[in-house]
Amino acid sequence: MAAQTEESDTAREQTKAEQDVDQVRQRATRDQQRLDSGAITSPKDLENLQHEIASLAKRQGDLEDIVLEVMERRESAQERVAELTERVGAVQGKVDDATARRDAAFEEIDGEVATVTKEREVIASAVPADLLKLYDKLREQQGGIGAAKLYQRTCQGCRQELAITELNEIRQAAPDTVVRCENCRRILVRTAESGL
Repeated sequence: MAAQTEESDTAREQTKAEQDVDQVRQRATRDQQRLDSGAITSPKDLENLQHEIASLAKRQGDLEDIVLEVMERRESAQERVAELTERVGAVQGKVDDATARRDAAFEEIDGEVATVTKEREVIASAVPADLLKLYDKLREQQGGIGAAKLYQRTCQGCRQELAITELNEIRQAAPDTVVRCENCRRILVRTAESGL
């Protein structure tokens, strides 16, 4: 924006400077025509007119130098605008690409969530209501994990090895008994790798 504003400002400045040069040129042309026409006969008036023409020529040269300086600044501003526009385009391309990848990832995640949610509903329908209620309560308390695998005498929820007395109690419990970790209170899932 700043580069575009600078370019726009220098364009206006150039237009004004060119108009000033044109005004001085037109006035010098009129004065030269008056001088060449012979309509002025007074030596003093002729001398004043010649002096004014010389003064206008100097003024025109000064104004043309200003026009050139403004044109150089405008050209520099135009180059800067072009460079920045290109960079903005490149960055916008990267943003668009990242946005498209993010949206695709969200879509994929939403699909996975829908699939897992359906799977959970099927599995949850086979679990007794009181056990499901306990599991959901523990999940809420334990940061999303309500049950943990018992692997080689270690609770995979809190990563604590169970005491020998706890392991003996779990060994003696019926296969359908709900057992919990004494440390984190999560439901323990027993497998062949539990180390019982």
